[in-house]
Amino acid sequence: MNLYAWAIKWGIPAAAMAEYDMLTGVSQPAVTVPTDHMGKSEAWAQSHVRLQAAKIGVHLWRNNVGVLQDKRGVPVRYGLANDSAAVNERLKSADLIGIRPKTITPADVGTIVGQFCSREIKEPGWQYSGTERETAQLAWMHLVLKLGGDAAFSTGQP
Repeated sequence: MNLYAWAIKWGIPAAAMAEYDMLTGVSQPAVTVPTDHMGKSEAWAQSHVRLQAAKIGVHLWRNNVGVLQDKRGVPVRYGLANDSAAVNERLKSADLIGIRPKTITPADVGTIVGQFCSREIKEPGWQYSGTERETAQLAWMHLVLKLGGDAAFSTGQP
């Protein structure tokens, strides 16, 4: 069962799911890609996101995910949510992982806490198509959002 089948089962309004898609960057009809961004690469989008995030106090780091063999030939997995091939197939952590300051109100007025944030970078103009990879990336976002973090696909906006 995917998120949308679950939403139908529980009677979550379509408008609520559409808003959720907009918040996570799955559906971006209201977001227009500036003309000077078209034709840019995913690497450009990632650099742009990191620069813009830094301007607003968000710290983002590259999250490389994969597996290599050590000098004995033993596979060593690295990156978040990459405990096994089976886990990585269902849950793919984002390209950029970070933390941002967030003021909590009203109980903890003035207290700054760090909110986990995650951005899966896509080239400008990208649209969600539901591939297995995108679905696993979206599953990561759902986990982060469910636990109070901030996660989304991004084509150049932090």
